[in-house]
Amino acid sequence: MRAQFVLSEIGVGLRRNLTMTFAVIVSVALSLALFGGALLMREQVSTMKDYWYDKVNVSIFLCNKSDGATSAKCAKGAVTAQQKEQIEADLKKMDIVETVHHETADEAYKHYKEQYGDTAIASVVTPDQMQESFRVKLKDPEKYKVVATAFAGRDGVESVQDQRNILQNLFDLMNGMNIAALGIMGLMLVIALMLIVNTVRVSAFSRRRETGIMRLVGATNFYIQMPFIMEAAFAGLLGGAVACVMLLVGRYFLIDHGIALADKMQLVNFIGWDAVFAKLPLVLAIGLLMPALAAFIALRKYLKV
Repeated sequence: MRAQFVLSEIGVGLRRNLTMTFAVIVSVALSLALFGGALLMREQVSTMKDYWYDKVNVSIFLCNKSDGATSAKCAKGAVTAQQKEQIEADLKKMDIVETVHHETADEAYKHYKEQYGDTAIASVVTPDQMQESFRVKLKDPEKYKVVATAFAGRDGVESVQDQRNILQNLFDLMNGMNIAALGIMGLMLVIALMLIVNTVRVSAFSRRRETGIMRLVGATNFYIQMPFIMEAAFAGLLGGAVACVMLLVGRYFLIDHGIALADKMQLVNFIGWDAVFAKLPLVLAIGLLMPALAAFIALRKYLKV
């Protein structure tokens, strides 16, 4: 097979269907950008879970003097020194517990003022209204229920809270966005495949005379089909390249510059450039192979002379 002939046929096909080729490039680029973005979003959620779940604690909030009127669990009054000692001793005996920190009401009040000191409600809160608590770090955060079962009903304990629940809403939101991106990607992918099939059909129809002559002189099906397949693959590869640029630009402006989420959300451990670069070969490979496969399947039906 002469490479010069194949390349010339590819050029002819692209020029004849320039508008449709451009539409294929755009649709492939958008669908693959959404695909790459969904992969990066999933990795971001996984990274944040690994980072935060290692830092969050189980909090055992103890009854104070004011809880008796508002919580049935504290009807017997504020926690006693003996109850606190027993709770702490029992926590330290548990194999799943890594560390135990007792936060006094004064410490809780100090942290509250640091976080909400400028708000109106913070000005009327007093230290005696704050709850003492035990901050428990587990060796395996998934075993929160063991602690909750052991201490939730004890005298002097107002509630047992898993701080992972505070983060779970954020993770659920990000997972929802990820699913939405995948759904849009699927729609764009269907549109791209339809455009590819239609482009190949039009191209094959416009060159049916040439392909008929080639078949009469003994050209094989593969030789006849190769220019059409490579046209689709080239357009898909361009779309994949555009998608890669979109992912790089998105990472640059969203996290490092422009919106600069890395500066505004310093507590979030964002994925690095290595994660983005790792996804680019996959995006390019799909951009190359998907249109080529679609064109090959379409040619079996439309390239009959």
